[in-house]
Amino acid sequence: MQGQIIPQPKPGAAPTIKIGKPVTFELKNGLKVLVVENHKLPRVSFSLTLDNDPYTEGDKKGVSDMTSSLMGSGTTKISKTAFNEEVDFLGANINFSSNGASASSLSKYAGRVLELMADGALNPKFTQEEFDKEKAKLIEGLKSNEKSVSAVSARVVDVLTYGKNHPAGEYVSEATLKNVTLADVQANYSTYFVPSNAYLIIVGDVKVTETKKMVEKFFGSWKKAAAPSLAFADPKDVTKTQINFVDMPNAVQSEVNVVNMSNLKMTDPDYFAVLIANQILGGDFNSYINMNLREAHGWTYGARTGIYGDKRISTFSASTQVRNAVTDSTVVEIFKEYKKIRTEKVTDEMLANVKAGYIGRFVMQIEKPQTVAGYALRTKTQGLPADFYENYIKNISAVTADDVMRVANKYFLADNSRIIIVGKAADVVSGLEKLKYPIYYFDKYGNPTSKPEMKKAVPAGVTAKTVLDNYIKAIGGEKAATAVKTVTMIGSTTIPQAPSPLSFTSKSDVKGKIMVELAMGTMSLMKQVVNEKGGYVMQQGQRQNIEGAALAEMRAVAMPIPELSLAKQQDLKLESIEIINGKEAYAVKNGKTTLYFDVSSGLKIAESILMEQGGKSMTKTTNYSDYRDVKGVKLPFNIIQNVGFDLDIKLSEVKVNEGVTDADFQ
Repeated sequence: MQGQIIPQPKPGAAPTIKIGKPVTFELKNGLKVLVVENHKLPRVSFSLTLDNDPYTEGDKKGVSDMTSSLMGSGTTKISKTAFNEEVDFLGANINFSSNGASASSLSKYAGRVLELMADGALNPKFTQEEFDKEKAKLIEGLKSNEKSVSAVSARVVDVLTYGKNHPAGEYVSEATLKNVTLADVQANYSTYFVPSNAYLIIVGDVKVTETKKMVEKFFGSWKKAAAPSLAFADPKDVTKTQINFVDMPNAVQSEVNVVNMSNLKMTDPDYFAVLIANQILGGDFNSYINMNLREAHGWTYGARTGIYGDKRISTFSASTQVRNAVTDSTVVEIFKEYKKIRTEKVTDEMLANVKAGYIGRFVMQIEKPQTVAGYALRTKTQGLPADFYENYIKNISAVTADDVMRVANKYFLADNSRIIIVGKAADVVSGLEKLKYPIYYFDKYGNPTSKPEMKKAVPAGVTAKTVLDNYIKAIGGEKAATAVKTVTMIGSTTIPQAPSPLSFTSKSDVKGKIMVELAMGTMSLMKQVVNEKGGYVMQQGQRQNIEGAALAEMRAVAMPIPELSLAKQQDLKLESIEIINGKEAYAVKNGKTTLYFDVSSGLKIAESILMEQGGKSMTKTTNYSDYRDVKGVKLPFNIIQNVGFDLDIKLSEVKVNEGVTDADFQ
């Protein structure tokens, strides 16, 4: 009825579950095999895992990465091309790494797919040609990540948390990767790809007796050997909560991680209570931290916490990405929620809902063969009771509000955490200093460094107008710039997971029209148009009109050289001198847009725009470099846009006053 409030249904009784139990056997070489028969679907999956102790690689860090990259590049019996063609023909999927292999297929091809997986795992062919190609690809990937705030954050968090001499704190660099040789890869494989700590898990439409024969046939020849057993001192928490700051002047938002060490094991009596406490604090969409930072304040698209039971020491962490202006406030709010879960009992309703959600996801996951395989592996490698997963729901259901508060105080260390922030020092450090935590500064590799240089004062006589006038002069002068009526830019870029480069096309007209398109071959992935009638974005076949303030902002810059008209505005503000991509730059503010001009050359090297999207604020940055002369005007041939990741656009052709018609803007 109208106006009636329908109560949320109460969680039902916990379901009883039955998980397939593996039949286990061991080969003479030490390979442990677990087979779970499941005849619901005519499919089978294989998972080979090497549960070796972690190890350090020192100045050759990257050798295991190279080993992973090279495995699957053919075997001593079959070429890479022939191997891949047969896998495709069988409709199978086979993957390799330095820590094992996996495969899946229709069960009627199980024998051949297992044989191919075994051949690739036990008889890899390491060639200098493939080695050189894979090393070049890895180095290129490292270079592209150097300006990635999230990539730098992930590296520094590990370095500062574990230390550079711990396996979890080491990182691959171009320098260490260049030290790795083909012989190192072969030695790494021979030393660590051995059966003593290896587990082969087979789940699906198979018969144990037949499967055992196949495994003995394909893996029986694997030479018995044991990987080195190494031990490392456990990292310690800081004695007092502190901020560890990494300055990245190109950062448009701050990466915030709050971290403390955790020795939680899956066999610990606290394990299930910790799972629920983490879910309440930050593991769920409706968690304390996410509802605070995302829903109440609109500072982020998501905030999460994570803690996992592990054989070895790991961490508890809270993480999020927020715009620079609220970095200090975010830290305050995270610790506000830490205090809440540590001092206030969770409500009965929230506790019940979190447990019901956890149980629901658990029940859904156990239908998947790979989940059963994972359970079987963890039962063996972490010494779990045989009925651990049968009792999972019962143990989750038994967690009380008192349990949650108790484990929160034990594992979520509000007084002994590293607050690791990677962001733009000029925008956020002054706010962080007011929080009264000790602040220590580090570079992008986790090395201690001095406090970064902040914004500089603008010299007397320099104004927004003189900066813009100097820019026009630097690109060729007002006469040459005014003569530019249209500009066409053609180039290419790459995006994560895309199989091939994308084409980039941009056309602009002095009448205030612009068209930008990204395409994969003949297929348009994104097209943005502003014309005299309005504007729109076309993405994945869906058209969205651009209206209001967003359209006005786009129109303001929808011309070949928008700075010509900007130079005549009176409301521009020259704020400061900042370090942008290692260069001193004048920061000229124009509403929600900030333009950065190289103090030395006068050229525009970056711009940032504060945007509203989905009720959340975000900053989009664009970097400009590689200026070249085109018909008397200097224009950038490298444009890097941050769209959640760096879209590095390299232009192959730039045309002035040719190749543009009105039809381009329809």
